[in-house]
Amino acid sequence: MPTGELSPGVPIEVVFTLGRLFGQISSWRQAMDEVIQVVRPHFVFDNLVVYWLDPDTLNLEVCYARATGRGKSAEADVAWGEALSNQVIEQRRLVLQEPPETGEDRLQRPYMLGLPLQVGETLLGAMIFIRFGGPPFDPNTFPFAEFLSQQLAQAILRERLAHEVSRLEIQYSGLQAQEDFISALSHEFRTPLGFIKGYTTTLLRPDTHWDTTTQREFLNIIDQETDRMQELIDNLLDSARLQTGRIKMNFQPVRLDSVLNDVIARTQLRHPELEVRLQLDEPLSPLLADPQRLAQVFENLLSNAVKYAPGSPVSISITSDAEGVHLTFEDRGPGIPEKYRQKIFERFFRVPDVQPSVHGTGLGLFICKQIVQAHQGQIWVESQPGQGTVFHIRLPWTP
Repeated sequence: MPTGELSPGVPIEVVFTLGRLFGQISSWRQAMDEVIQVVRPHFVFDNLVVYWLDPDTLNLEVCYARATGRGKSAEADVAWGEALSNQVIEQRRLVLQEPPETGEDRLQRPYMLGLPLQVGETLLGAMIFIRFGGPPFDPNTFPFAEFLSQQLAQAILRERLAHEVSRLEIQYSGLQAQEDFISALSHEFRTPLGFIKGYTTTLLRPDTHWDTTTQREFLNIIDQETDRMQELIDNLLDSARLQTGRIKMNFQPVRLDSVLNDVIARTQLRHPELEVRLQLDEPLSPLLADPQRLAQVFENLLSNAVKYAPGSPVSISITSDAEGVHLTFEDRGPGIPEKYRQKIFERFFRVPDVQPSVHGTGLGLFICKQIVQAHQGQIWVESQPGQGTVFHIRLPWTP
């Protein structure tokens, strides 16, 4: 490693250590905590303050401050260089401020060294070193202080840029999700609308007479596709309301086994091929919940089993303890790949590997999670490809 000094009393290896700290630690504030320990044996100060310049209001705000020496025991009462920081910002250069020689209280005689935090023409703030009662700052140490301020300014700018990139990525991801959702929604609406339009037009043809059986068949298809459109609209509205907290829950004593039996009966009317096995070891005490919203969760999980695990029976178990109720919905379908398991409760997300014939908007499980969380509960999934999927729901006795 190179040897020597950048300024009197500051070995060059200290400079390399500072560069490493600022370069390896993602948070400049965390880096500063270690930097102070490295710097202070060679560049003595009692207080160190970093002021951030708000680019919109041009106001200075303290974003980092440490009392390390004689001012530590009285840090609420000592100077922190507010006036000097404004001078540094106005002049964009190093500013030295020394107290008059009179006065016995060292805490009332601060020597201050202020430096701008600047990268190119971008002014980020100011850095203030304070010594109480002396000794005065040695001009020979100014190059080291300037080096430290430059390193800090670059670290602050890197962190800001990283946060801005992260914000833009989140924003882009949200816009992409909305675009994907609109595309999926358009596709989902187009299918039932096509059926409704096609069969209605066929029934209205003046050149053809349809017998009663055929008319009823066509009308049943129109009715089913209308229900499907209504379900799409309801899911879209529910997801928006749940996300903004605008849906009110109607909590009341509920018997979960009764709600589940009703949901199973309704689902099997629509899907007679679905086999559901309900396991309940003992009668459940009533749970304080919104029966309509919980039924919506259970219906969605059963509908998902019909879509994504066709032909598989669904086993539902309910157990309880002193804290609440635990439900599981288990199928023997193809399972969910590990890379998608953490995303399936996200709004608009759909597993991309499913068959194109399986319809959906990626709202169902998002709605389930929002409803369960509104009950102060938890929902999660376990799955092994080729072995099936288990959805777990944990609900407390009192939300």
